[in-house]
Amino acid sequence: MVCNRCIMVVQQVFESLDYPPVRISLGNVETANPIAGEDLEKLREALVSYGFELIDDIKSRMIEKIKNTVVQSIHHSNEDLKINYSEYIESHLNRDYAYLSSLFSEIEGTTIEKYIILQKIERVKELLVYDELTLSEIANQMGYSNVSYLSGQFKKITGLTPSHFKQVKENKRKPLDEL
Repeated sequence: MVCNRCIMVVQQVFESLDYPPVRISLGNVETANPIAGEDLEKLREALVSYGFELIDDIKSRMIEKIKNTVVQSIHHSNEDLKINYSEYIESHLNRDYAYLSSLFSEIEGTTIEKYIILQKIERVKELLVYDELTLSEIANQMGYSNVSYLSGQFKKITGLTPSHFKQVKENKRKPLDEL
């Protein structure tokens, strides 16, 4: 789950199977009663029909927590993004960053740093489409040291300069869960 709409859909799925969530957040659902057997399979099928998956092994849950922490900090937070992401992730998950980084690379085939860059570029695309901030303001908000660094990274990832992206902006954004 990467957005509030995702949380709403997942909540509806759980409630439709008579397992109303006690607590639900990005990537995590807690129910009052354990779900097992046939109900667990129904839940898995229902979630898959909406493009979600039921994560029930420890490593996959940790990867999902890492992704949700990154998405939350970049897309849904007003915190100052001029932070050291390794410390941010480590403090939010209460795990050693070296372990988390190694696990993420092993499972995802890419680094946390590259995942963060992809998320930041997606957020920059969103801000460019809104057309409310200058590129300098976007660079500052996203924690880039200057506009040229942001522009270079943006072009490397998208193949377009930010100004060219603003001109063509049709269908150039990706859903967060596809990054």
